[in-house]
Amino acid sequence: MQHITDPLDCRLLDEFQRDFPITDHPFEVLGAALGLDEAEVIDRLTRMRATGRITRVGATIAPGAVSASTLAAVAAPEEQLEEIAALIDAEPGVNHNYQREDTWNLWFVATGPDRVHVNDTLARIARRTGLRVLDLRLVRPFNVDLGFRMSGNSRNVPGPRKVDRSAMRDGDRALLQALSSGLELVAEPYTALARSMNRSTPEVLARIKALHDAGIISRLGVIVRHRALGWSANAMVVWDMPASQIDTAGPALAAHPGVTLCYERNPVEDVWPYRLYSMIHARSRSEAQEVLSGAVALPELAGARHKVLFSTRCFKQTGALIQPKEAAA
Repeated sequence: MQHITDPLDCRLLDEFQRDFPITDHPFEVLGAALGLDEAEVIDRLTRMRATGRITRVGATIAPGAVSASTLAAVAAPEEQLEEIAALIDAEPGVNHNYQREDTWNLWFVATGPDRVHVNDTLARIARRTGLRVLDLRLVRPFNVDLGFRMSGNSRNVPGPRKVDRSAMRDGDRALLQALSSGLELVAEPYTALARSMNRSTPEVLARIKALHDAGIISRLGVIVRHRALGWSANAMVVWDMPASQIDTAGPALAAHPGVTLCYERNPVEDVWPYRLYSMIHARSRSEAQEVLSGAVALPELAGARHKVLFSTRCFKQTGALIQPKEAAA
């Protein structure tokens, strides 16, 4: 791994991107697996967060489980791109914002507690930038559990999990928001979280476990910055095909080695016809093109027109907004 030379750092990132221990001293558990003491695990993670290799130790939430989100894009004039990116980044509901190689060159994810909040975010961005905003709503995911294998090319990504929304209880939204923002890197992070919410540690641990078991928390662990770790050739590949073909094409594309995300989204009539989306995170463009060549050859994608949009810059990458900022305060 070109950016991680320490084998213990490599293992720390490799083995704990999911299934992070839900116990009083989780970093002690990690240390036992790595032959380190608790303090050294915390020090290593703190250092990697400070140097931008990880964003947080926390949770990602299953799409649509407790909040709303959409993928959106604008076509920013080149001379205004940074100004427009800053306007988009200023929206608290925007949690990802990337420049990509296309006329539609700024791609961002707008999140919020409900669809009205997301719609308001998109409307403000359209008004403040003076640009049309493509609203590309999720229809269904085939693989959205993004994880990166530090050693070797294979990724240990579990299959899709069922989401039981009935598991939600009062106070869970605030808990999920805190987990999405990240745990404190201290010996007892769940106790620190419970204290900040005026709740007991056993109650918080029980709720996190219940939400994880219900699939509402899709992944709990170390969230890495993939570009900083060597995956710098990242391409969103969009596919133009009839809705009836997605049933077979989606699962086949999601299972193809090197495809890290795959989902169906609504097209925009007369502007953006693409329904099937996939991400390829690679260390070089040639590696990404090799993955794409294999995907194009899949029989389930035969005849489908596609477009490749390489990412060139990351403007923002944070956790999702699950409840309004004033409610979280």
